[in-house]
Amino acid sequence: MNKANVIGAGLAGCEAAYQLAKRGIFVNLYEMKPVVKSPAHKSDLFAELVCSNSLKALRIASAAGMLKEEMRMLDSLIMKCADATSVPAGGALAVDRDLFSKAVTENIKNNPLISVITEEVGNIDFEVPTVIATGPLTSHSLSSNLEKKFGESLSFFDAAAPIVKADSVNMEYAFTASRYGKGGEDDYINCPMNKDEYEHFYSELVTAERAELHDFDVNNPKVYEGCMPVEVMAKRGEDTLRFGPMKPVGLTDPKTGHRPWAVLQLRKENKNGTMYNLVGFQTNLKFGEQKRVFGLIPALKDCEFCRYGVMHRNTFINSPKLLNNTWNLKDKSDLFFAGQLTGVEGYMESASSGLLAGINCARHILGKTLITLPETSMIGALSRYISDESVVKFQPMGANFGILPELENRPRDKKQRAEAYSSRGLDELKNMITQQNLNE
Repeated sequence: MNKANVIGAGLAGCEAAYQLAKRGIFVNLYEMKPVVKSPAHKSDLFAELVCSNSLKALRIASAAGMLKEEMRMLDSLIMKCADATSVPAGGALAVDRDLFSKAVTENIKNNPLISVITEEVGNIDFEVPTVIATGPLTSHSLSSNLEKKFGESLSFFDAAAPIVKADSVNMEYAFTASRYGKGGEDDYINCPMNKDEYEHFYSELVTAERAELHDFDVNNPKVYEGCMPVEVMAKRGEDTLRFGPMKPVGLTDPKTGHRPWAVLQLRKENKNGTMYNLVGFQTNLKFGEQKRVFGLIPALKDCEFCRYGVMHRNTFINSPKLLNNTWNLKDKSDLFFAGQLTGVEGYMESASSGLLAGINCARHILGKTLITLPETSMIGALSRYISDESVVKFQPMGANFGILPELENRPRDKKQRAEAYSSRGLDELKNMITQQNLNE
């Protein structure tokens, strides 16, 4: 029987295991939870979402939406589970994080070709083809072995936003609406502030006490821009938040009939709508400071926190020096890497790398030529970015149109340009899937 190992049952690992099993490969899926957990993991389930429950834009004519549509076309397990457990989030795809993880876990555990082994793996010398998808919080033992073999790994800090109980939000000071009227009317709870309230909140935020960051240079931490702690972002200038996570554009407070000075949006965390996530409020403030400072927002004055925001260290390898665009090592063709450990940033980006790594690992086992997807596709472009040796200062990269080849006839209108990028890439990927029977 053809066999493979997958190390890690996160988004990328579960996707890789599913793609391997789909092609008749018996998979040993190693997962250290619940015996060992990283500081950021709370659940025993697979594919745990440790930060936001948003999977970004739904609209296909967007980089994030294009990526998700490509994954649907390639029969992604993660996308099936995400679509099945979605919660209202305006123009974004957000999921009930517990139902989502349960769905992925059940699919993996019920697959007769996947054997789950609860064990921490520290070794990287395997007898069968292997996909390493241990994520940005790879265990110390495995990280040490990776560094010994490949040299010093890279790292940066990632942050998660707090979650509050819905019934503790004071709706006398809040209103429900989606920005620009997209999605349902109650997809978001909006917490408005006037100029004086915002300025007081801002002054307290930038002087609030932050939690200590262990095992890192706390005076010069590298923070991925997409998960910048709100207190760090705020120090760039008093109006930075008003043009970022607290932007009021597209929203009108029905109590005043005017656009607020600043707005914090809360997004549903679960299907029942009993918990809400503070959108864009990733933070490293001490827990007591989070309650005090965020409580200065009128609607959150007496809010009850289900989870405080946390910040943790993420690790990734120097992929441009180590990996091919087929996600395997340049000097060891049967060892594949996937997920945030490779320097892709984002839930779906991680899952998409696991999808392609799983397909290629199966093709390697079956004696087939490894594939690269069209460079006009988002998955193909990401695989080329992480393997591009010309990238000198390698940093995590998420889906964006900037990594795609330029359009031949580039529309001046931004919306038309996005549609052109998306339709071009999806058409080329569809043709490739059909011609090469990639879903078989």
